[in-house]
Amino acid sequence: MKQYLELVKDVLKNDEKREDRTNTGTISKFGTQSRYDLREGFPLLTTKKVFFKGVVHEILWFISGDTNIKYLVDNKVNIWNEWPYETFKKSNEFNNETLEEYIEKIKVDNEFSKKHGELGPVYGKQWRNFNGVDQFKNLINDIKENPFSRRHIISAWNPAEVNQMALPPCHSLFQFYVSSDGFIDLQLYQRSGDIFLGVPFNIASYSLLLELVARECNLKARYFIHTIGDAHIYSNHIEQLQLQLTREPKKLAQLKVNWENKSIFDIKFEDISLEGYESHPAIKGAVAV
Repeated sequence: MKQYLELVKDVLKNDEKREDRTNTGTISKFGTQSRYDLREGFPLLTTKKVFFKGVVHEILWFISGDTNIKYLVDNKVNIWNEWPYETFKKSNEFNNETLEEYIEKIKVDNEFSKKHGELGPVYGKQWRNFNGVDQFKNLINDIKENPFSRRHIISAWNPAEVNQMALPPCHSLFQFYVSSDGFIDLQLYQRSGDIFLGVPFNIASYSLLLELVARECNLKARYFIHTIGDAHIYSNHIEQLQLQLTREPKKLAQLKVNWENKSIFDIKFEDISLEGYESHPAIKGAVAV
């Protein structure tokens, strides 16, 4: 995972200071690209521990078309909690509940979660119902039937609905490429990348997606190419990243998927595991909302 550390160095070196929506402040570089060869192992960051359980549950949540945090909360994945909570705080039903109290209501009250756990038409909605089009199902069929097409694209950026989303899609468009010798690659265009918290998660998430699509289409996963528009480091994450730069990357883990008698639409969390994942200790950092 030296590619990730090179990305960190690149943005730190660029050092353009910018104000941002969250009023935290960032160092930013526009237009970066990193390439990860999945044949060398699964690219889950090793210079800090990454929450792989969250990676798996989120990608399965996207594929299902779900946009409510209840599935994630019920599985102890709390990566999306802050955004619907901020929306709830603006509602007439808000009674000074803390984030923790809000999440407890999501867990135990189905009617509350249906109303206040929604993120709007975010990723899963656009993948499975972009103005009536099931982009993901069409993508799988197209890769199988016309593998060398240049149109294997899914967009999460829907101008007609972006203003209804709790958070407009950061990872906004991705494209698959099938080689003549049976490999499949995936390039993600991410309009905005939080290098400390978000990007390690995104690398693992779309690498997992590539592995799942490869298995569904009887191909071999090869390159994940990560293109970022605004690649940024929040001002309160600089020390954490400088610490990572002192750490030597460890050997990558191997992804295991139980694919017996399953399709990509049947895969569950229990079917996916990592073997041999070793990392340096976790590093905490506040999320900017």
